[in-house]
Amino acid sequence: MRGCKNKMIITRTPFRISFAGGGTDLPSYYKTGYGAVVSTTIDKYMYITINKRFDDSIRVSYSKTEIVDSVDDLQHDIVKAALKMVGIKKGIEITSISDIPAGTGLGSSSSFTVGLLNALYMYIGKQCSAHELAKKACQLEIDMLKHPIGKQDQFAAAYGGTNYFRFNADGSVTYKPINLTSEDLEAMNSKLSMWYTGISRSADSILNQQNNDTLKKLDVLDFMRNQADDLAENLNKHGFTESLAKVLHEGWIKKKSITKSISNNNIDNLYEIALLNGAKGGKILGAGGGGFLLLYCDAEKHDNLSTALGLTKMPFKITCHGSRVVYFSET
Repeated sequence: MRGCKNKMIITRTPFRISFAGGGTDLPSYYKTGYGAVVSTTIDKYMYITINKRFDDSIRVSYSKTEIVDSVDDLQHDIVKAALKMVGIKKGIEITSISDIPAGTGLGSSSSFTVGLLNALYMYIGKQCSAHELAKKACQLEIDMLKHPIGKQDQFAAAYGGTNYFRFNADGSVTYKPINLTSEDLEAMNSKLSMWYTGISRSADSILNQQNNDTLKKLDVLDFMRNQADDLAENLNKHGFTESLAKVLHEGWIKKKSITKSISNNNIDNLYEIALLNGAKGGKILGAGGGGFLLLYCDAEKHDNLSTALGLTKMPFKITCHGSRVVYFSET
């Protein structure tokens, strides 16, 4: 195996927020025609550090630390599968650090997978394109590990920026960047805000239920997919406008009807309070059930929102870069 020299590699992979089409990236839906999502990445990241170990053991540090002699002995399923995919069998140390905890609706699991694969392939001397990284991450999470998830998070993390992704019935993914001006980005950074509900949840159980209910909710998912198509066209033609608030609001109302686990009384109450205190639209990010509440609101109303909601606001900015190697050393 190549990569026997002393190496240290650090990758930085962004988290994403989705505006429209979430849920239509699940195979249970896009195989009926196609799915579509409009999303962007933000300046909150997953960092993966990889370096060669002094011996043949494997050390993996995340919320816990594992030191094992064989890949098969690892408990972390994504790391185990990634090492097998890349072909690394021993003598490596992997550490992950996240700006934001898991289970908050920002695609952190797939950002971890994309960043890990980016680092591991660089470790063996292979540089992957964004599309290759995203495809390999989907193969690992969906095909190998059978996670009941879609493809939007992997592609968003790999490409970065504000994009339209189309998920075709044959499993392929079409990528179209949305070219926003600096004024658009400034307005997005000013008017979009994220508030932590304090509820962390597992997306898998919600997505499992959504997968099971897809055929009963095709009309809702068609609406959400068409929203993504229309939003991409509108952003490309007119840039960032207040129409996004309506898209977020209508999409959230529709999404809640897919399965009852997507929202709850606490989330519904928070959203109603937000609308009464200056927000013009919004949604829970990710699969639902908790995590971050994304709101469209004029900047001068943010203090009102903070007082009314009683939630922690997370400052963020839109970022244009996907997963990147930010440090490489070889001796």
